[in-house]
Formats: sequence, C-alpha cells, structure tokens
Amino acid sequence: MKNRTKKVALLTATLVVAAGALVACSAGASNTSQEVIKVGLLLPELKASRYESFDRPMFEAKIQSLGNYKVVYSNAGQDAAKQQQQAESALAQGIKVLVLDPVDAIAAKSIVTAAAAHKVPVISYDRLVDSKDLAYYISYDAEKVGELQGQALVERMKALGTNDGILMINGSPTDSNAAYYKKGAHKAIDAGGLTVLGEFDTPDWSPDKAQDWVAGQIAQHSGKFGGVYAANDGIAGGAIAALRAAGVTSLPPVTGQDAETSAIQRLLGATQYMTVYKGIQVEAETAAEIAVQLATGKEVTAPTKINGTPAKILTPIIVTVDTIKDTSLLNRG
Repeated sequence: MKNRTKKVALLTATLVVAAGALVACSAGASNTSQEVIKVGLLLPELKASRYESFDRPMFEAKIQSLGNYKVVYSNAGQDAAKQQQQAESALAQGIKVLVLDPVDAIAAKSIVTAAAAHKVPVISYDRLVDSKDLAYYISYDAEKVGELQGQALVERMKALGTNDGILMINGSPTDSNAAYYKKGAHKAIDAGGLTVLGEFDTPDWSPDKAQDWVAGQIAQHSGKFGGVYAANDGIAGGAIAALRAAGVTSLPPVTGQDAETSAIQRLLGATQYMTVYKGIQVEAETAAEIAVQLATGKEVTAPTKINGTPAKILTPIIVTVDTIKDTSLLNRG
C-alpha cells in the first residue's frame, strides 16, 4: 500500500509538471506601476477537486508573477444565484477584467451584461457562457473529450468480447460543456454499435446523484451491462461506489475525465478504466495572461473564434493505466 501511495503521488506530480510544458502562448502585459489592478476570478463549484487545488492557485500565481495585480476570487459552490451576487461584488470592488467559469451557461449571460455596463471585459473560462459579448474564451475541446471517452469504452468492450449494453451518465444540464461531452460520446458509442440501456444527466455534477441513479439501473437491468460512460471522474467514482454496494465484483470498464488523484488511484487499482487529462496549468496561465492584456488595454489575438468570440481551444489527452507513465503523451499539444 505504501508503494502504491508513493506511485500515485509521483504520477500526480508528473501530470502537474508536464502541464507546465504545454504553456506556449505569449506572456501577458505586465503592470509595473504603483496602482493595484484588480482581476476577478469566479469559479463554479467545489465537488470537482480541480478548482481549488489547481485552477485557482495556478491562476493566482501567474497573475502575481506579471506585476501589481490582485485577484478578487469567489467560488459559487454550484449556485448560479450566488455566482451572480459574487460577480456584482467583484464589479463593485473595481475589477478591470473578469474571468468567469459559469455555474449555468445561460444564467451567466446576465453577469456578462452587468460587466459590460461597467466596461469590464469577460473571459469565459473552461465553460462557454451563452453570450455574444465575451472578450475571450479559453477551454479544452469538449466534444473531443466526449469522443475520446466513447472511443475508449467501445474499444475496451470489444477487447473484452462483450456485446452487453451500457449506462451513460452525463454531466450537469446547466454546464455548456456537458452537452458537447455527450455529443462526442454518442458519436463514438453510436458508431461503435453499443446499446444504451439508460442515460442520465447528472444535476450539479453530483457523484451522489450519479450513484443513486446507477443503483436503480443495477436493480432494473440486473447488472447486465458491459460498460459505464461517466462524464467525469467524480461521476465515475459514484458509479463505481454503486456497483460495489450492489456486490458487483467484476467491474465493467468505466470512463472518466480530469485525471483527479482519486481517479489515478482507481486506474492503478483497476476499478476505473480511463480518464481524460487536461493540462489545467496551461489553461489557467493562458487565462491569466489574457486577463492582464485586457485589463491593461492591450490588443488580444486568438487562434480561432467560437460563436464569434476570440478563443483558444486546447487538446485533451486520453489516459489509461497503460499510458499513464508515458510523459511523451503529456507533452503533446
């Protein structure tokens, strides 16, 4: 057990360090004046460990390295109304730019409108806000993430020689990315000829709600399914907990996303089949650099546009127990 713990810690450290190698965008404009420029950062939830453990500290560290900036930070805890209040508070504190990862992509449009009234540009971070007034969008290719997950599940089930149906546990219906994960997953799953026995959109990305739903599906289908599509690692953990509680000893392949430490442990323990690694450091640092450029009135360029918004879309990487040590994969993209 001690060796496994050390192995997990080493692998997790490797993922974080490798993420830094992905940073390839130009440095943001620095602020060397005496004036403290405030930058707003609003993150959506606490159930996924990434936001407090990686996104926030990596964003803040990059901002601080660029000059005399202060991050005005809040986490909405999956409450759209609370995020609206947090945005109003940040605007009242005089932020010059807002980096927003929305709880609800549609409801957050009002945040962008309020920011525009204060002449504060908004960067849509990780999840795309349903607004045409955004200044920038930085994220990973969500549809590609779902497609990678679906392809991995199809290939694994074929390798196991099973034609049983699958369960699909999608992300939150209020998360704009979740729809793209589902679209990409269906593209691969449908093309692979897998039968979906049941499908669930998980409110608030809640592992507990995913676990409850899977428990019901196990009872309904008597455990006769050959795989589980789980949109992220938290949901995967909930699904696996339900399977174990039902006495399933030979677990079917279960997908995931985010390469959380708990998921890496499950990969090593052969209880979760795969996850998707997205280098959070490159995403957070890119957002910080763009934020500084916008806050200081610098011109911002982007490789592409999404819904008319300048955007940088990053490339996700599939991870299984067989590829987890392959750092060449983590240096790609």
